[in-house]
Amino acid sequence: MPRRAFSLRAYLALARARGAAGPGPDAPERPKGALLWLHACSRADTAPLETLAQRMIQQRPDLSLLRTGAWEQPDLTLPADTPSDAARFHATWRPDLGVWSGYDLSPALIAAATGPMILVNAGEEPFSTPAARWMPDAAPATLQLFSQIYATSAEASRALRRSGVESARIRAAGPLTDIPPALDCSDTAHEETAQILAARPLWLAARLRAPEARAVIDAHLRAARLAHRLLLVIVPQTVEDAAEAEAVARDSGARLCLWDADEMPDENTQILLCGDASELGLWYRLAPLSFLGGSLMPGEGGTNPFEAAALGSAILYGPNVGRHLTAYTRLVDAGAARIVRDTDSLGGAVAQLVAPDRAAAMAMAGWEIVSQGAEVTDAIIDAAFELIDAPPAPEVA
Repeated sequence: MPRRAFSLRAYLALARARGAAGPGPDAPERPKGALLWLHACSRADTAPLETLAQRMIQQRPDLSLLRTGAWEQPDLTLPADTPSDAARFHATWRPDLGVWSGYDLSPALIAAATGPMILVNAGEEPFSTPAARWMPDAAPATLQLFSQIYATSAEASRALRRSGVESARIRAAGPLTDIPPALDCSDTAHEETAQILAARPLWLAARLRAPEARAVIDAHLRAARLAHRLLLVIVPQTVEDAAEAEAVARDSGARLCLWDADEMPDENTQILLCGDASELGLWYRLAPLSFLGGSLMPGEGGTNPFEAAALGSAILYGPNVGRHLTAYTRLVDAGAARIVRDTDSLGGAVAQLVAPDRAAAMAMAGWEIVSQGAEVTDAIIDAAFELIDAPPAPEVA
């Protein structure tokens, strides 16, 4: 084993001098079989890690998870970053693979790992450790403990190399994202519905919440003044949201069609209302433009935008998307999504973007982001299983 850098040895020596924090509260028992340890340094890291884990479990149903860090409900609170506490953690849990996401490193915990460790979403931000400011920076030496590091860009890869990480450990893959599996849709239903709605300009309000119904319907009626045959499809989040949307639509005087009542839209229909989100995969495929609900009102956190982008729909959204902020930022930067803040801005955006060429350009940009994210996820999964299945390294006498 190569000699550790002075900065890491100094950090571990000082941490050792502080002593162990003790065993802490009783922890759950380690599950049998392979164990994947997922550590998220921030809430933004949790969604991509969860998507990665669920994809891996689809391939290996016997794989167990240990979530630590910034999860809403972590499986375990990490111990203090001392050599003895770190050794106890790894002796108890024996993760077959650790996946770390974020810039806050725990050198003792990472150094004590008995299985391989992967770092994902390594960008250009500086990494940090709990070391005192007067100590030499242990972050570069800690980065060298990871078996593989997945950088978000070429510049991030160069920054890692400048910090001393071997090029062989760095993968310039791109960001790990929380792209969900594509929503299902019957081919027959798609073909039949496309024929019914042929030549109608169409936009979708997906996973609409009840308090957003008034703003969305008013925006539609304003946009329809410029596009007289424009049709709004509302797919509410719940049946309760559907009831409120129906009441608002009837109060507005709009000509309404209830999809779940087997009513068929005609040339005079202005709003088509579904009963819930069960057929959302169909409508994302048909709508060139989608407003994603849960974003105009505070407290909901928005809808995962990759759900729409993966099925070829351009995206409009409100300002309250904190739960998926990183995903929306990437799509906005690529030109695949646009923010709206109220009825006026939503109506104006719909009138502009419902044109096929404008929506298609945004949808293509979104599709490229989704495709890149899927490739990164696949690459990490392949590497993760290779590391999990690799025989243990022989002990050095």
